[in-house]
Amino acid sequence: MTISPYRAALGAAFDDLHPRLQAYFDAIPVGAVGRGSGVFDRVGTPRRWLWPALAVLAKAHVMFAVWERSVPFTVENRPVAGDGAAAVAAIRTFHLRGRPVAMIDEIRVEDGALFDRLGVPARVEARFSARVREGGLRLRSNAVWLLVGRARVRIPQFMAPVVVLTERWDEQTERQLVSIAVTAPGIGRIYQYSGRFRYEITGKHDAGQGERSK
Repeated sequence: MTISPYRAALGAAFDDLHPRLQAYFDAIPVGAVGRGSGVFDRVGTPRRWLWPALAVLAKAHVMFAVWERSVPFTVENRPVAGDGAAAVAAIRTFHLRGRPVAMIDEIRVEDGALFDRLGVPARVEARFSARVREGGLRLRSNAVWLLVGRARVRIPQFMAPVVVLTERWDEQTERQLVSIAVTAPGIGRIYQYSGRFRYEITGKHDAGQGERSK
């Protein structure tokens, strides 16, 4: 039976997630797709001197040279078939002022750790540790690689940016809250986005499951 990479990485701790988050991070049925929409409070970085580097990453659908607030967004998650734990491919579309941009990534599990490969073509890969805190999920990167052609070059630990993602369920608003922050040694926070959204699984084999709203 195929399981989600998050369940494979967390093991028994997966059951400590809030039920709404379990529905989000569990395996997506074959032939189905997860779709969500919401609003990010802010996206990007106010450090404009970083924008030229981010513009390069934007071409590969990784990060963007912006600093905007109240940004509508959509997310689409699809399972990627494989042996054991399936990977999950995601497209997050940020509706920036005057133009939509898409962040594309694929997350999988290897040896109990989550790996996220970002971009088309893939330009960055990060390995994450995962833990559950008060029903929410916290991912923290502990290794980052640059992908150049067929080369996979690890950034030295003392130079590597650190990515922290948190997801939790807000009972008051009945929305899923997401926050990502990227910090660099000696610089501080260089990129972020955070907001809230609703989510559901649609498509084949979802009859009888009901709406998985976030």
